[in-house]
Amino acid sequence: MLRTLSRPDILITTLAAAGIMMISMGTRQSMGLFIGPIAASTGIGITSISLALAIGQFSWGAIQPIAGAVSDRFGPRSVLTGGMVLLALGSAITPFISSGFGLIISLGLLSAMGSGVGSFSVLFGTAASRLPSEARGAASGVINAGGSFGQFIIAPIMQKLIQSVGWMGAIWAMAAIALSALPLVNRLTRPIENPIKHTDQDVGIFKTIAISMKDRSYLFLHAGFFTCGFHVAFLVTHLPGEVNLCGLQPSVASWSIAIIGLSNIFGSLYAGWCTSKYRSKYILAIMYGSRTLLIAWYLWMPHTELVFYIFAVGLGLTWLATVPPTATIVGKLFGIRYLSTLFGLTLLSHQIGGFLGAYLGGLVITRFGDYGWMWYADMALAAMAALINLPIREAPVVMPMTAH
Repeated sequence: MLRTLSRPDILITTLAAAGIMMISMGTRQSMGLFIGPIAASTGIGITSISLALAIGQFSWGAIQPIAGAVSDRFGPRSVLTGGMVLLALGSAITPFISSGFGLIISLGLLSAMGSGVGSFSVLFGTAASRLPSEARGAASGVINAGGSFGQFIIAPIMQKLIQSVGWMGAIWAMAAIALSALPLVNRLTRPIENPIKHTDQDVGIFKTIAISMKDRSYLFLHAGFFTCGFHVAFLVTHLPGEVNLCGLQPSVASWSIAIIGLSNIFGSLYAGWCTSKYRSKYILAIMYGSRTLLIAWYLWMPHTELVFYIFAVGLGLTWLATVPPTATIVGKLFGIRYLSTLFGLTLLSHQIGGFLGAYLGGLVITRFGDYGWMWYADMALAAMAALINLPIREAPVVMPMTAH
């Protein structure tokens, strides 16, 4: 599966991108652990904190096509550097915040946008422009697995730091972790001697976006990815609250998030391999359909510590493993010239779903005292996503010969 990455320059590029993804996604996916401590320390309500994190879900997605377009036009080095600094800044100022509006600025905008800049759209586009076509599928799986590995190691570290030095010390440590990505940015964006030449018809970025937004398969892909964002954001934000409702220790939540990340390492690598063997739309349909069945199983079972860990394994196998086949379809449809921009737009759809998953979870728990309605909505959306991927075609879109 990884033979195509064995050449040293290809491997170094892939691992550098995976390392940046590990830091940006690991910090982002650990934010739910801070909801309870921030609420207890500051008196800011859970609904207000959920709103800040929900806005963070949206801004994480909204910044990606912008960052992708800037990276496609001017290069990725300054974009990625700025993203890591912004992530660190947002985390560092959070302990000085005493209002819901302040959290919107620090966590909902600064940290989230910084993490988004140093995430999928720019990293996938940067790596793809430096890798031969036969290595891109496997590389996307490894880069995606880097984010999952970050979730696996950073979530338990954050939980331990919260318990030992308090949430303020923990989030300052998170800021330091974000800055540790800067050497990897320098390595990934180092000039290369023989850059990949784009063979795709280049009609310009705005014409490409206009064409893509009229393509039915691309829009179906957006709709399916929307439901993925709803699912992931709801769980990463409110799983600690669900654990608390079940009367279990907070460590169950942090270890569940870590197990999700560990399982997704294998899921991402396998998904990257599958994209070179099978139609990506069928891979996505199976992943989304499995989520419906898994949530039904969870609701049926007694909510014990073991059930949470088994549930986490199942979630992790498809958690962000949807990213490689989704990015692959975008690349097949429109080529890699503007992959950062077009996949960034797809991620924006993902994060509109993420906003609703995070915010509605806070509203539902406040109104009803549990997350029942959210689980049923998640099941229905996952089933819809499975079905809507089936009509997608994966043949390249024919571009006009000249830009207008």
